[in-house]
Amino acid sequence: MLVGYSSSSSEEDGEAGGEAEGAKNQSETTCRKCQEEDDGLPTRKKPKTEEESPKSRLPLPGCVLAMFPDEVDSQTEDSSLHGGRIRSFKHERGNWASYVYFPYHPEEEFGELLDGILSAACARGVVLTVQDEFHLSLSQTVVLRHHWIQPFTQSLKSSLTGCKRFVCSAGRLRMYSNAEKTRTFLGMEVSTGHAQMLDLIRAVDRTMTEFRLETFYKDPSFHVSLAWCVGDQTVQMEECMQELQSLVDDHEDGPFVLRLDCSELRCRTGNKTFRFPLES
Repeated sequence: MLVGYSSSSSEEDGEAGGEAEGAKNQSETTCRKCQEEDDGLPTRKKPKTEEESPKSRLPLPGCVLAMFPDEVDSQTEDSSLHGGRIRSFKHERGNWASYVYFPYHPEEEFGELLDGILSAACARGVVLTVQDEFHLSLSQTVVLRHHWIQPFTQSLKSSLTGCKRFVCSAGRLRMYSNAEKTRTFLGMEVSTGHAQMLDLIRAVDRTMTEFRLETFYKDPSFHVSLAWCVGDQTVQMEECMQELQSLVDDHEDGPFVLRLDCSELRCRTGNKTFRFPLES
């Protein structure tokens, strides 16, 4: 970046007045140098002054570095640091992975059932990892630039105006996989509340379209993901799905039903979470 520089009159005067004096000094220096060489003495080096010594560079502020997001943190791309998971898109500074969802807060009964499901799958050779958190997605994972976050969430809030809260339930296990076939999921599919979910999808998709982002799937299967494994293991999981479903259907007090209170929609973007309470 070019910076405009205006020299002062004293500097200009100093430069002009120094030309004659500089010529005189140069002549005297030449004579001294010749005299030293004639005497057989080595030429003395001029010691460095503080002004000539290299100056250390100050680190750039983070806000400036964020303006140039081409550099990728190698650790974020190392799948071994994420349980073998592979990113669906390249991580770059200033890009925020974002999605819209309903959180699910499990009860103790759910945890006991999930432990039994994972043990039965493991006995069949399918090793599943429990989700870090349970939720029901209402958008695909998209990438937001940092300066989009505020207008995006404002648009989402406006789109959700008039949407009512409700309760949905799920009880049927189903397999899912991501588009790249790098992970396989075990989820519990929603059986009631499907119509209300579709209304919310239309509202969320309006904001996605406004920002030219991917909208949700055309024929969605709303579900809460329970666990996952690396790679495409749909064939192995298919072989034990009936046994896993029987654990849900033959639960202690009858078939287990997952009930999800859909009263507050959330948007996760990077490490920030935005909440959107629905109307009563």
